[in-house]
Amino acid sequence: MKVLVVLAHPSQESFVSFLSSEVIDELKNGSHEIRHHDLWAEEFNPVFTPYERLNHVGDVAEKLKKLPELREHIEDLQWCDALVLVYPTWWSGQPAILKGWFDRVLMNEVAWVLPEGAARIRPLLTNVRHLIVVTTHGSGKFVNALEGESGKRTVFRSVRLMLHRRVRCEWIAMYGIDNATPLQRQKFSGRVRRRISRVLG
Repeated sequence: MKVLVVLAHPSQESFVSFLSSEVIDELKNGSHEIRHHDLWAEEFNPVFTPYERLNHVGDVAEKLKKLPELREHIEDLQWCDALVLVYPTWWSGQPAILKGWFDRVLMNEVAWVLPEGAARIRPLLTNVRHLIVVTTHGSGKFVNALEGESGKRTVFRSVRLMLHRRVRCEWIAMYGIDNATPLQRQKFSGRVRRRISRVLG
């Protein structure tokens, strides 16, 4: 299977970055084809520019002449069968760099199109049949449930609409990371590897 892993964390020494490496190691064990983006390491610019807003609907080839830094991200999305997002949940949602990746890369005529006269978008990333999130939360599950887990809704109610209509979604989350013991972190990383292996084979 062709798998794209996108990491969003500023520290390569973080537990989230470690989880990303665990995901990649498990994918290698399964002999999957892997492409990986570490958004901070690549210095991805999350800012949606005035040009992008004014040309929100338009020819992709023309846009990429002005935005060549997005080409590899787009090609990797169009290539993969599975998309794995690894990030910390901050302020109930994705880090700004990942939200900006959604804003800039999931563009019209790449991820979706709105046919003339239609009321709903038509997905274009129908090659993606698995959407997996690996994330951590500082607070416990009860507090996150009260807050509504807006980050989870962003991925599973919005991003998923641009993928295959039968895309399989997996939410692998560690709650209460701020007070977690080394043993709890170790158990969670093992859980991540098992879920990745089970879902993607």
